[in-house]
Amino acid sequence: MTRAYYLGVDGGGTKTRFALIDGAGDLLAQSQFGTTYHPEIGLDGVRDVLTRGIDAVLQETGISADALGFAFFGLPAHGEDSRATAALDLIPASVLGHDRYTCDNDTVCGWAGSLACQDGINVVAGTGSIGYGQRQGVGARAGGWGEAFSDEGSAHWIAMQGLNVYSRMSDGRLPQGALHGIFNAALKIEHDLDICALIYGPQAYTRGDVAQLSPLVAQAAREGDVAARDIFVRAGQELAAIIDALRVNLKFQAGETVPVSYSGGAFSAGDLLLGPFHEALRAAYPHFDVRQPLYDPHYGAALYASKLAARRGTDAQSVA
Repeated sequence: MTRAYYLGVDGGGTKTRFALIDGAGDLLAQSQFGTTYHPEIGLDGVRDVLTRGIDAVLQETGISADALGFAFFGLPAHGEDSRATAALDLIPASVLGHDRYTCDNDTVCGWAGSLACQDGINVVAGTGSIGYGQRQGVGARAGGWGEAFSDEGSAHWIAMQGLNVYSRMSDGRLPQGALHGIFNAALKIEHDLDICALIYGPQAYTRGDVAQLSPLVAQAAREGDVAARDIFVRAGQELAAIIDALRVNLKFQAGETVPVSYSGGAFSAGDLLLGPFHEALRAAYPHFDVRQPLYDPHYGAALYASKLAARRGTDAQSVA
């Protein structure tokens, strides 16, 4: 059987996207389901989402799982818990019925899509944040240590910084700007301290729910809230720091052009985030070449699957 179909899966803290392409790179089908963040939904939850997403693209095209030449699964929190990672690596086999796949962190999807699997660095700022790059077949990641003490510049981080500003405005520790009223109106809060129940209460927001508050911070910044705008300045600086660390870790030489791109929902804030991001990159290293993303991460995952298939039997596992 000639297998010329490739599956890409871009997992995330809020949604998981699936792409099926053929050998020419044409997108045949795509689907979207919920998070595959295993600390939140468990391993069984990950299996369920993967099963539904893969079934959707296969049914749309009439292609069987056995016809897939290779698949790449980019999964959130992959590589961050040895036991969980070993379990995550086994899940696709039970869904596909074969072992023509590899798993890695979802940050690889962002790089593969943004730079079409070419040497360079991509930073993801979605629910969480993380950077990944490759140079001459060697890969490295930075950031992405989780929302408790990392994920700087992500939608979750922006939202949490916004909540911190809200509390300071409520107390009088900061002048009350637009953010305070925007949060109250959007969340239907009559008494400021009731916002705590959304974060700590029995029906507390999930990590993804909190991240969905970041557009409120962007709205406040656009309405002139100085504290809200400063959050985006710091976010851009944090994301640039991730990229600069990867430049060093990947051993790009002094004066060498370093292609850079970005992906993730936090960048939907536009110039609020991209402006400080570009400025911080220029200050860190003058030879960063910032490029708009070429493809979405789920397509990038499928493209990477096709690249790995071409290397199958040689170094396919080592470059994943």
